[in-house]
Amino acid sequence: MKILLVLGAINGALAVTLGAFGAHGLKARVDESLLATWSTASEYHFYHALALLLTGLLAKTFGASSMVTAGWVMFAGMVVFSGSLYVLVLSGQKWLGAITPLGGTALIIGWLMLAWSLFKHA
Repeated sequence: MKILLVLGAINGALAVTLGAFGAHGLKARVDESLLATWSTASEYHFYHALALLLTGLLAKTFGASSMVTAGWVMFAGMVVFSGSLYVLVLSGQKWLGAITPLGGTALIIGWLMLAWSLFKHA
């Protein structure tokens, strides 16, 4: 529970930092489509940092280990989804786009796991 709160807070700061880097540091280095990709990565990163905070609070409130598991799945999805997009933009390796949907799938599964856990425990 506590670890999800810490990971959520750290990733919130990281998402803001990377978002700012994309908006200011990459503007002159990459084209518009790659800037849009970076923006998508940082938006999803930030949304799911907040989701980790929410999941940690819910797990603490309800004492449900299944909520913690949902948080870990979301965290893994966030790392794979946003991380693959960040690396794609920085490296130019387009094949990384094939990995991104795996992260998106993990994010969806994490949300569904959270919904099921809330249905059972709330």
